Amino acid sequence: MGKEKQVYMAGAGIGNLAAAAFMLRDGKMRGDQIHIYESLGVAGGSLDGAGNAKDGYRLRGGRMLTTDNYECTWDLFASIPSLVHPGQSVLDETLAFNELHQSHSQARLVDRNRHKVDVTSMGFSLRDRMELLKLHEADEAALGNSPITDHLSPAFFETPFWYMWATTFAFQPWHSAVEFKRYLHRFMKEFSRIETLAGVKRTVYNQYDSLVRPLQAWLAQQGVRIETGCTVTDIKLEDGKDALVVHAIELERDGQRELLPVTPDDLVFFQNGSMTDASSFGSMDSAPPRLDRYQSGGWKLWERLAEGRPELGNPAAFNRNIQQSWWESFTVTLHDSIFFDQMQAFSGNVAGTGGLVTFKDSNWLMSVVLAHQPHFADQPADIKVFWGYALHPDRVGNFVAKPMAGCTGEEILRELAGHLNFEPEVFAQANCIPCRMPYITSMFMPRHYSDRPLPVPIGSRNLALVSQFVEVPDDVVFTVEYSVRAAQMAVYQLLGIEREIPPIKRHDKTLEVMLAALVKAA
Repeated sequence: MGKEKQVYMAGAGIGNLAAAAFMLRDGKMRGDQIHIYESLGVAGGSLDGAGNAKDGYRLRGGRMLTTDNYECTWDLFASIPSLVHPGQSVLDETLAFNELHQSHSQARLVDRNRHKVDVTSMGFSLRDRMELLKLHEADEAALGNSPITDHLSPAFFETPFWYMWATTFAFQPWHSAVEFKRYLHRFMKEFSRIETLAGVKRTVYNQYDSLVRPLQAWLAQQGVRIETGCTVTDIKLEDGKDALVVHAIELERDGQRELLPVTPDDLVFFQNGSMTDASSFGSMDSAPPRLDRYQSGGWKLWERLAEGRPELGNPAAFNRNIQQSWWESFTVTLHDSIFFDQMQAFSGNVAGTGGLVTFKDSNWLMSVVLAHQPHFADQPADIKVFWGYALHPDRVGNFVAKPMAGCTGEEILRELAGHLNFEPEVFAQANCIPCRMPYITSMFMPRHYSDRPLPVPIGSRNLALVSQFVEVPDDVVFTVEYSVRAAQMAVYQLLGIEREIPPIKRHDKTLEVMLAALVKAA
């Protein structure tokens, strides 16, 4: 009798956690067959949430959710029990929460005069419409690795639509035209309601507390073990004539290196690349330090594996230009409600119903969002938390005479108060923690089709890649859905599962959605 199949996973981000769940639920594997190794001290990858009321809460970011899409994500979380509401799944509690707290932004864009911009019109000229339609209909192969600016005129990037679309999804003009086109198709239903963010759905708490923690708890109940502080330093491959086979993985655990043999029947799942790699945090009196892949080593393994193996992709397409892939976020912990009270009065939205407020004339292109409170599971009732980010942190501020990159948390709050024309005292009881992320939009970088490997690379017998840097036709990166769909594709292919993967809902092909988009663009 041969050795029982084992699964080894490098990384405990949402992709590998989802893959483990699909193996248990649909592949009928046992939890003790699955081994997850995570170099950090906590699972969840880019879906993070940490801190406390005293030292300040912190989030690097939060991915947008919608129940009109995210087919694989909700297929998964329909099976995961809620930690908050007994008898409900995570999907059940999310739907119920959003019935009570519906999005309808009344202050999506704010100008330099603190005036709420009228965003009922997208501001398109005839030329904008023609160019946007041409890009929408373009063939991906023809677009190649071209940037958005190759296809849309300069005036387009000054329209209300661009300010709203770009800040909702974190696009820059120099990003991939292919990814922008995919977003236009995948989220066409959002095109007609982008000014109110009515399609955006939120979890009860931040996405670490509401998605990662219940998923991790369910996996643990099934016997899956996640070893934190344990780094996969190498994946040993045999390059045969007909197959790519992993025969061993190298680990570093407690300062010791060990080699684990892998049989051709075992499986290895690797999270290649990370958009939050080399992240760094600042404080109220310090700016975040500047790190890159050389300090973190997060891209090193993918680079080594891909060398001489084009079927494993080209990481250099994504991690070689920090200036075009980075931005900075900040999380603010408040020990009074003064800012929330004034912000709610100004915006017309109760916290949790408004979505992003973008200061369109901000040199930093700054946005903030007030989530429903509490935003953390352990957040005291007298504490408020909000999050913000800026797409141009390399530019000098309007009220602080330095780039955001060099600003402390106190200076970021001073800049924010200036845009709102609030007295600085609204932040007298505030703790702002800035976060620099050099690769946060690296998956949007212009790239060739071959730069991203398939979830199960061509010729692979027992290796899967699950991340934002694999190729999933028609789907869009920078979403939880992309990682979950890639995981489901890889698991079903390697385990031969016949259950259908939930298909992408083609809202862009329905007459109702197409007409709504056409009317909105008029």
